[in-house]
Amino acid sequence: MIKAKSGNFLVVRFEDGEKFPEALLGLGIKAGAILSGVGMLRNLEMAYWNGKEYVRERVDEPVELLSLQGNFGEREGKGVIHAHTVVAKEGGSALGGHLMKATVHNTAEVVIVELPGIVMERRPEPSGLVGLYPKEG
Repeated sequence: MIKAKSGNFLVVRFEDGEKFPEALLGLGIKAGAILSGVGMLRNLEMAYWNGKEYVRERVDEPVELLSLQGNFGEREGKGVIHAHTVVAKEGGSALGGHLMKATVHNTAEVVIVELPGIVMERRPEPSGLVGLYPKEG
């Protein structure tokens, strides 16, 4: 990983073979937003919330990472990444969903803003989702 920081902004280049969301969690950010992400992924697992559960879809072949957005938070003292992604398969068809896991293929360039003074707490909700409860802190 190659990274540079200016104020609350962090630009990170993840390298081939690094795993998401683990590499993102490894940055140690407790509260932040993923502003953008581009590059390539493989062994991608995305999910769609159907109102009751996440329906998972796996894409093993390399895909172009067109968009990565989300946030960093905490649940019961542990880091949590909530991120959505859009990827393109060979031929240009696009897929999107909740990022469950992936491996960086060649490179992934991600821009992040840390949010000092904000607590991004995640709590389980009756729907089965884990909701965001931001507060000053």
